[in-house]
Amino acid sequence: MSNIAAPVKPTPLFRRPAVFRLLVIGIFAEIGYAALNLSTMPVYLTQDRQFGASVVGLVLAAFLVAEAIFKSPMGHLADRYGPKRLMLLGPAISAVTSLLSLIVPHTGGQPLEVFAFVMLRGLDGIALAMLWPAAFAEMNAAVEDHERQQGMSLLNLCYMLGIALAFPVGGIANDLSGVRWAGLVLAAGLFLAVAFSVWRFVPDLEHAEIASETHGGGGINGFLASMKQIPEYLVLAMITFIGIGFPTFIFKLFPIQQFGFSESQIGALIFPGAIVMALASVPMSKFGEKIGRVRAVHLGMGLAAIGMSIIAMGAFIPILRQPWLLAGGGIPVGIGFLLAIPAWMASVSDIDPNKRGANIGAVMTAQGIGAMVGAPIGAAMYEKLQPLGVQLGLGAGFGRYSPFVGCAACMLVSWLLGLKILRDGSSATSTEPVPLVHDVVGIATVEKAAVAEEEAAAADQATNQKNDG
Repeated sequence: MSNIAAPVKPTPLFRRPAVFRLLVIGIFAEIGYAALNLSTMPVYLTQDRQFGASVVGLVLAAFLVAEAIFKSPMGHLADRYGPKRLMLLGPAISAVTSLLSLIVPHTGGQPLEVFAFVMLRGLDGIALAMLWPAAFAEMNAAVEDHERQQGMSLLNLCYMLGIALAFPVGGIANDLSGVRWAGLVLAAGLFLAVAFSVWRFVPDLEHAEIASETHGGGGINGFLASMKQIPEYLVLAMITFIGIGFPTFIFKLFPIQQFGFSESQIGALIFPGAIVMALASVPMSKFGEKIGRVRAVHLGMGLAAIGMSIIAMGAFIPILRQPWLLAGGGIPVGIGFLLAIPAWMASVSDIDPNKRGANIGAVMTAQGIGAMVGAPIGAAMYEKLQPLGVQLGLGAGFGRYSPFVGCAACMLVSWLLGLKILRDGSSATSTEPVPLVHDVVGIATVEKAAVAEEEAAAADQATNQKNDG
């Protein structure tokens, strides 16, 4: 009888304790941030504070600007001092800003009231910039090298799923309580729970300090250094997130004004897409690994462009302004990003293992810059183009759908650029500097030529000796 034991099947990545804790922390943190700034804040500011859509765009742009500016420096600090400190401090800050938002005096949108919300949302942006680069750096340390893309995919799923779930969670909280600020209290509770979980369950990574002291690269200099290493990813990230920024601040107002939905109905509209994303995340990560990172980016961006184009057609064809079409178009967008973004992040993290936090922070900075450019423009389009749509005979829906048109255009441009500049074997996907490859090849060629010359000389000498004999 054979005593050979059957091979042990490895534990799925998401079931490993260190990874599972990170995923839970990530999803609850992002539900909090999205419920605060994307779900609750636009409705609260317009209906309770009487802010206009353009002013709401300005307030929430402060959130994106601060996030964009600070993500690269915070990635460097995660390398230097360890991710845990930043993952703890960020949610703790936002727990305070959420509650402070409730006590700002009501003045009907006067400058001081607007300024107070700009400052609070700016602090939220800094807090979020602390969290996510550190979380990705922590994930890198929790998995093996060959599992990194899957780990990135799972963490990216938490980011996207957190945003999607924030709308039904925040909307239900507001509808059940009968007030527009319930989502703020809910977000504060989530932030406190996340901060406690990080303090209790996330380990310190002391090696990060040594890596950063050796390689440096924080702040603007770190971002510029990353631009030299990964320019293609930064360009793609910026253009893509300009598009994502267009409908960001109006996404909650849009179904309320276009379809007459309640906040709970909005959640019901978004929830199926969120479930599809959750179910598709692991298969998509494995599929992305199978086809390769470059092809995953190409296919993912193509799906996102198709989905957004389906939604955007409602601006020009009134019969297509249907809730089911909005939800249906969002499915390929979500699946596309499940493919594309983890492939970006995994490639970036492999370029320089000692600067993973800084490089990931640079990519997120590029994303934030794009979003902060697109978001206020989209909010202004939404408000200003509705009268134009009426004049053109397309109705106010033309203006309401216009941010989706801008998003679709950016997705298409990103897809085309990705096809052109991201190719198999390109420097963007290589983990070794190209000059080093050429040096190695050159040395090998010289050594081969020297060996051949010595062999030829030995053969000539043997022939001469034979002739002399």
